[in-house]
Amino acid sequence: APCPQWPYCRKRCSYCNFNTYVVRAVDEAAVRACLVREAQTLLRLSQVHSVTSVFFGGGTPSLASPGTVAAVLEAVAGAAHLPAAAEVTLEANPSSASTSRLAGFRAAGVNRLSVGVQSLDDAELRMLGREHTAAEAQQAVEAARGLFPGRTSIDLLFGLPGQSRDAWAQQLEAALRLCDDHISLYQLTLERGTALAAQVRGGALPAPPQDLLADMYETARNVLVAAGFRHYEVSNFARKGALSTHNLSYWRADEYIGVGPGAHGRFILRGEGGCSREARVQTLEPVTWMREVQSRGHGTRSRAVLNPLEQLEELLTLGLRTDEGITHEVRSHLWGH
Repeated sequence: APCPQWPYCRKRCSYCNFNTYVVRAVDEAAVRACLVREAQTLLRLSQVHSVTSVFFGGGTPSLASPGTVAAVLEAVAGAAHLPAAAEVTLEANPSSASTSRLAGFRAAGVNRLSVGVQSLDDAELRMLGREHTAAEAQQAVEAARGLFPGRTSIDLLFGLPGQSRDAWAQQLEAALRLCDDHISLYQLTLERGTALAAQVRGGALPAPPQDLLADMYETARNVLVAAGFRHYEVSNFARKGALSTHNLSYWRADEYIGVGPGAHGRFILRGEGGCSREARVQTLEPVTWMREVQSRGHGTRSRAVLNPLEQLEELLTLGLRTDEGITHEVRSHLWGH
């Protein structure tokens, strides 16, 4: 499963500590060429035969042009078998998700959309530093559902400073009226170094109590399960079988190839005669990463062979997040017995 990363955003959200960059101008042709080249190199190293999913993350990949998405997908299809049924997901922000833009991504080969709604309350969106309003989020989800029916997911955050359980319950009801068949719910983490964490630490905003966070999570689970959603992973809910193939592949400890600045990967280097799973991280800073890709075909900054105990730890940590747990098939898939 290749995971191309688009590292750029128009602005940094107040809670974000991801590897994202806000720059005046992006040389998209250069970034595209490097994403294509690195995807080709890493797929050749892995000698993977068939790809089950591709996930365009970020940053804000909906700021990339559909042409860049198409070029990366062509590179993947040229280096491995990309079946017509493969899941191709793009993360999109409501502020860069007009109907015409989304139609361009669909024409490029995207068949599933993950919309970063985060909140359906304007005051909360301002606190989070989001670019969009609740009305714009609603328009984006409706546009996405028109183009990707049954394959549009929304992200929501809970546990925001000052958020009440009642306000959260109302948001869930609004989300149910709006959403398609997949919802991801994430408890807000106050990460060191972010603007929001500084405001809470300085007393400008209240820290949410742990008991309230637990209540909010339980409320969400009850509401969504009652609405026909399967709680198939700690943060993920799906109905009508609309589980994310890509996310499931992570939790089942399948191989995946991180492409782009700061991307993470886990795969076997069969092309170099390897038989052990490696953890790889690509260079964080985009300009440095591009220089490395141009000179040696990839921008891998660190690589480490995972020993059997480390692989077992990952398998347990990830598998226990799911409602299916750790199946015998997954175990034998990792160790061949």
